[in-house]
Amino acid sequence: MAIKDIMDSLRDVVVENSRLSELVKDIKLIGQTLEIIYRLPKKGLEEEIVEKTQRALESVPDVEDVKIRFVEDIPAQPVMGAPAFTRRRVPNVKHLIAVGSGKGGVGKSTISANLALALSKLGYRVGLLDADIYGPSVPTLLGIKGERVHVDEENRIIPIEKYGIKTLSIGFLLPSEDTPVIWRGPMLMRALTQFLFDVRWGELDFLVLDLPPGTGDVQLTLAQNVYMSGAIVVTTPQDVALADVKKAVAMFKEVDIPILGVIENMAYFVCPDSGKRYYIFGKGRVPEFATTYGLKVLGSIPIDPDLAETSDMGIPVVESHPDSESSKAFIGMAKLISDILQRR
Repeated sequence: MAIKDIMDSLRDVVVENSRLSELVKDIKLIGQTLEIIYRLPKKGLEEEIVEKTQRALESVPDVEDVKIRFVEDIPAQPVMGAPAFTRRRVPNVKHLIAVGSGKGGVGKSTISANLALALSKLGYRVGLLDADIYGPSVPTLLGIKGERVHVDEENRIIPIEKYGIKTLSIGFLLPSEDTPVIWRGPMLMRALTQFLFDVRWGELDFLVLDLPPGTGDVQLTLAQNVYMSGAIVVTTPQDVALADVKKAVAMFKEVDIPILGVIENMAYFVCPDSGKRYYIFGKGRVPEFATTYGLKVLGSIPIDPDLAETSDMGIPVVESHPDSESSKAFIGMAKLISDILQRR
């Protein structure tokens, strides 16, 4: 029995105009014990939710014990006298898309670069902003290490262009790639704000924002102060990655940024001799996670030696191997993201 089947059983049960599946904050199936944490719309509904949950799950196999807990669903209240956050739009940018993950090492920057290039291949005007100040990797991924940016007559930064996309990274401002960035929060945010609003991006259909790992001040401050069309969450199939990705999902929902979907990286390995797929890190966890949180799986990227090799060479796989399975996956995801935003 999968979590998806349990969520399907709860989807048809309504309490106070909300489906039980919509009230699920977290759900775990450990052996034959199911643990559900519900958001409580208002006090006094606990007994009804418990009763309807048990009734809905009576016929579900492999579940012998159901444990239910509640957390209050209390909307955040504004602090008296505190300034309200005003989200600014980046001028002349139609869609700003944040690519994030609660964990480092899941291939987020590689996906950001290839996704930006895939959107460009579809005919869109695209920019890519490397917001990882402490560990910028976009210059390496695009083969433009050592490049330096200049400013125009209005003191705006002119981004570097490569493969048809406009790119900006702190790496273009450092004396060498070994130079560490030792900045505290306020200085960091000033730099990122300048990278967004004091840059000659021109007319863009998409600006892809490669966020640093985690859910700290940088992510939260950007989310509260910059208008974003949506966010994409990147994960790998391991439980340790998914545990951190849940935090990123919670953060985006907390600040009311729509999540466009989840991208599963390192999903499987295709044997070059037989063409058979091997799910090295497990199969089914990411779709199950997405279903639990009401998210869409945008696509899956295989473990691809060509992707790793050409990334180190500074040639994204969408450019270096356009007919590869990885490249086709990126193009497919770019089309899907474009369709989602157009429908909205």
